[in-house]
Amino acid sequence: MIFLDSSFLTAYFNESDQWHKKSLAVAKLIMYRKKVISNLIISETVTNIGSLLKGKAGNIVYNHLIKNYHVFYDNKKRSTGAMKIYLKYDGVLSLADSLSVQIMKEQNITEIASFDSDFDKVNGILRLH
Repeated sequence: MIFLDSSFLTAYFNESDQWHKKSLAVAKLIMYRKKVISNLIISETVTNIGSLLKGKAGNIVYNHLIKNYHVFYDNKKRSTGAMKIYLKYDGVLSLADSLSVQIMKEQNITEIASFDSDFDKVNGILRLH
């Protein structure tokens, strides 16, 4: 399993993104692996794509994410764990990123596809970029 970050997904779906070509290379490497996201990753990605490419593109991306990836949803227990991670890294990781790390811990996922170097600060996580 591999966790997908919104920075990776935004680059993948936006051909004008500076990381688009790299995202295609990473996507090829992880093609046959189970891909995991959270509902906050959906929110960030759809918002990013919608603001760049308009609402219809955001809707297409939303449907792709829901149909093709395993989605973990936030809840009180996860939010509490994410907030502990957020505080541990003193706000360097966003709350959404902290939730990603929390889910990765719960599911024993050690790799994340991301162009966000803040994940490099988290012990036990390998960032594919």
